[in-house]
Amino acid sequence: MTFYIRVLIFAQNNQKVTMSRTESNMLPLGTQAPRFTLSDTISGDTISLEDLAVDKGLLIMFICNHCPFVIHVIDEVVNVTNEYMDKGVAVIAISSNDVENYPQDRPDKMKEMATIKGFKFPYLYDKTQEVAKSYDAACTPDFYLFDSEKVLVYRGQLDGSRPGNGVPVTGTDLRIALDALLAGKTISPLQRPSVGCNIKWKE
Repeated sequence: MTFYIRVLIFAQNNQKVTMSRTESNMLPLGTQAPRFTLSDTISGDTISLEDLAVDKGLLIMFICNHCPFVIHVIDEVVNVTNEYMDKGVAVIAISSNDVENYPQDRPDKMKEMATIKGFKFPYLYDKTQEVAKSYDAACTPDFYLFDSEKVLVYRGQLDGSRPGNGVPVTGTDLRIALDALLAGKTISPLQRPSVGCNIKWKE
């Protein structure tokens, strides 16, 4: 597993905040969605890939609670997922971070965030981190869109907005891919990687 780290410094509450910038590994298009069975921190149910009805597509997102990049876009993520779930796209979010060293990402905190933000999608906890590894996930947020056959058709960024860069959060890149998928059109393979905090791997 390879990823690239840059450093971003921006002003937050008149203070400089330094964050690692990690890009998506960009899992090859055409990859079949790796299987998983994980616990949903919201409902307490166990959810498997095979359980999901994906007649129109499946969006899998690797996110977490504490990452400034996730916090920056999470309201638009909720907007996008609400809109496209209503159009029949299945949505799952997964957190794979090491909760021993990052307790803000514990399952109880995941449920709390989901409640506050009004998640309508399951928020799954990847305790072993094996699911993140199977998807070659590198950062939070990281987005994967699969078609009705669970074949990868888009992976990369929500849009070009990052904390401190002044670009509005619109969800443009992911929306374009979702619209093309629902319209039965080919999604351009020219896709930009997401950028965020690296997944906090266990030592």
